[in-house]
Amino acid sequence: MPLRLAIPAVAAPLAVLAPCSVAAGGHGAAVYAEHCAACHGARLEGQPEWQTPKPDGSFPAPPHDETGHTWHHGDRLLADYIARGGAAVLAEAGVTGFVSAMPAFGEVLDAQDIAAVLAYIKSTWPPHIQEIQRARTAAEAFEGN
Repeated sequence: MPLRLAIPAVAAPLAVLAPCSVAAGGHGAAVYAEHCAACHGARLEGQPEWQTPKPDGSFPAPPHDETGHTWHHGDRLLADYIARGGAAVLAEAGVTGFVSAMPAFGEVLDAQDIAAVLAYIKSTWPPHIQEIQRARTAAEAFEGN
């Protein structure tokens, strides 16, 4: 039975999927290709020089493969970032001095789409990275963040 988390901007609860679940393939890959790949790359490689700010202060889209930092975050934060966009999540957290260009997809993607795209992304990581990210998700759920 999947763990269900409430995400503020998403009406339905988010089903956190196992990284190599069935949803990780077809649907998650299709959602990623349609809504994420233009910025984050068809192979999850991100944009060049993603750690260097652009003239407007925002950063290029980071990779979602194991070379990026997506796996450094738990599922709840990742889903919230996708649903509400970087600016809203960072502002709520009180983060200043960092400009996120990540748009909100909560009006376009439902909770199942977001869960599927995250499952797809996670399914591409090596097992040890998947395990680290699962632990971060568990800690995030325990902390109530």
